[in-house]
Amino acid sequence: MSIVNICVQLLYGTAGKEIVTRPCAQLGSSHSDSLDVSQEKIVIINRYGEKLVGVLHEAGSKDLVVLCHGFRSSKESRTLLSLADALTSENISIFRFDFSGNGESEGTFEYGNYYKEVDDLRDVILHFKKHKHDTHAIVGHSKGGNVVILYASMYHDISKVINLSGRFKLERGIGDRFGNDYMERINQHGFIDVEDKTGRIIYRVTKENLMDRLKTDMHSACLSIDPKCRVLTVHGANDDIVPSEDALEFDKYISNHELHIIERADHRYASHQLELAAIVLKFIKSR
Repeated sequence: MSIVNICVQLLYGTAGKEIVTRPCAQLGSSHSDSLDVSQEKIVIINRYGEKLVGVLHEAGSKDLVVLCHGFRSSKESRTLLSLADALTSENISIFRFDFSGNGESEGTFEYGNYYKEVDDLRDVILHFKKHKHDTHAIVGHSKGGNVVILYASMYHDISKVINLSGRFKLERGIGDRFGNDYMERINQHGFIDVEDKTGRIIYRVTKENLMDRLKTDMHSACLSIDPKCRVLTVHGANDDIVPSEDALEFDKYISNHELHIIERADHRYASHQLELAAIVLKFIKSR
């Protein structure tokens, strides 16, 4: 039986702080009757002046786990919500947010943009540090997995990094999305417009965007991670978007690394959410 709490949303913007109360259902779990979990909507201004929108799940811990979504996804992805439930049920506070240009956050969506998203993550972590929440772990799914690895290669202030289905070889997968003649087309026109099934343009890829992806070096990033930082990579054996062999590359080059391949799991862990959550939870709680 779930308990309904009154949650407070805190919106930090240039105009100050707005407080809104609303009802929210407490998580259903073995701890749900004794655990008081609140959800607060937080807006953080990044270094570019854009509002990043996220949800803080307060479960009693001062240490925080930050969850990062994948390509053209959001903080509302099923994978992140499932992890949020699992972690908060174990008294672990989490923050899930939209990168700039995605979901509710401000900014323009851009293909590539890996280091801009690292900047967003950095600004989120620094925000919570000012508000007495130290980030204990960062978790990224798909492209978010690349972002958390890149973050760990640049900043050595996180003890645990979790890469879910991240891509090691960023030169792969482009032809599958845009066609194998993508380089010829982008050299000819300067851009590629990506359309949905109705013919509506959903985003544009410029040559600069494409080169941003191609120049992002995951091999060097892996070698630059502090050996004291523990890294977990989880990948689905049946991932049809990012091949599971990419996970083996992360395992090869990250010195303090743990690898889990989930049999029969796809890119989004559609039928393996509980197994994924158990692996992540065990890693985060381990010493």
